[in-house]
Amino acid sequence: MDATKRVRGKDPALDSKYKRLRIETFIGIFIGYAGYYLVRNNFSIAMPGLIKEGFSKGQLGLAFSAVSIAYGLSKFFMATVSDHSKPQIFLPLGLLMAALINLIFGFVPALRTNVATMFVVLFALGWVNGMGWPPSGRTLVYWFSTKERGTATSIWNCAHNVGGAVMAPLATAGIGMIATLNLAMPSYTGAFILNGFVALAIAVIAFLLIKNNPKDYGLPAIEEWQDDYVTKDKTVQEEKYDTKELLFHHVLNNPWLWVVAITDVFCYVVRYGVQNWIPTYMEQVHHIPLSSSAALYMWFEIAGVIGTLITGWITDKFFKEHRGRMGAIDMLLCTVFVAIYISSKNIAVINFAVIAIGFFIYGPLTLISLEAIEFVDKNAAGTAAGLTGLCSYLIGSFSANAILGWLADTFGWGGGFAMILGSAVIAVVLFAVTWNVTSQHVLDLQMTKLNKWKAQQNK
Repeated sequence: MDATKRVRGKDPALDSKYKRLRIETFIGIFIGYAGYYLVRNNFSIAMPGLIKEGFSKGQLGLAFSAVSIAYGLSKFFMATVSDHSKPQIFLPLGLLMAALINLIFGFVPALRTNVATMFVVLFALGWVNGMGWPPSGRTLVYWFSTKERGTATSIWNCAHNVGGAVMAPLATAGIGMIATLNLAMPSYTGAFILNGFVALAIAVIAFLLIKNNPKDYGLPAIEEWQDDYVTKDKTVQEEKYDTKELLFHHVLNNPWLWVVAITDVFCYVVRYGVQNWIPTYMEQVHHIPLSSSAALYMWFEIAGVIGTLITGWITDKFFKEHRGRMGAIDMLLCTVFVAIYISSKNIAVINFAVIAIGFFIYGPLTLISLEAIEFVDKNAAGTAAGLTGLCSYLIGSFSANAILGWLADTFGWGGGFAMILGSAVIAVVLFAVTWNVTSQHVLDLQMTKLNKWKAQQNK
């Protein structure tokens, strides 16, 4: 086929096939990634029931932190595997294993008798959950070009809001199901059982929908089809790298990627510091029943969907590739509502503040994800996403679970909330650091480094 015919608008048959396959793929990674959130944080819904069995907040926070630790490690190490694997297989496989772990955890009482055992099971759960983001990010850069990626990524990133929003009422329904059936097992196990079965079905659907690379179907690279190239010389990033070169010359030596990763740490302290403790905090301090706090958990996620979509649209419309500018604005507003949430005693105000935090926190998280995959060669996108995940979960989410739980036990809820507020302020500052940074700026710097290194090797 003539090269000019491979640009969008030149060949109707090619355009139709391209649009159909990438819509199917987008739906696949959307519902697939949403499915991961049904079986990742549902432990938070079971925590009030476990506290009634005698576990402390500190103990459960420590056990729950296993998900964050394992997820962070997996998101990085499995990302390097993801960059050499097929998303169609990699993403559904991780979801399948996460669903099975939830079912086993729900049905086997011995796994819930002590903190050490729960830590091990939740560590395994966190590890397989790390197989969701990297293949999704990799798929986005293969099927969507730079000029449309802000909107596409923001829409896709709503998947975890959808999954998170459905998780709480679905887990609550599972708890009610077990209680109604009057089975010889704690009702809170329904939070793992029903969610696990639903996730199994979603894994199958995702496998049927996801496509790997446009070129596998006789289609041109996305840069060529959209006539939207990242580099000045209009080259397509198709070179494959071994793991060593990928890590040390495209990811770990990228200073701007590290700024993004550290920003992610503090954003995750805010996100999970608020979200994961909603049921426990609202029940213990404000005497709000689980059904009501689960609904607030859901609204936190729904607000995140709206905030993410608006952030993506504003970024593409007004800030273009300057992702950091919108991130700084969002986090500044998020900080204001964090302050309201931790200081107010009025239930209506607290509810509104939680929803507002959900609205403003997910946009920055989306922008961080987008910066991570745009600040590297697209063949290193999964590993770059893995680096941010390693930092955000190993440090940020761990702190929001284990350290916040310890602070709440030791100093009261005010101690934990001080950590959340401080993290929000730091995130604003870090986003401001990237105010004038674009993907082309970073990629040009990285290419200069790589060319110098190759020149030295050839001497």
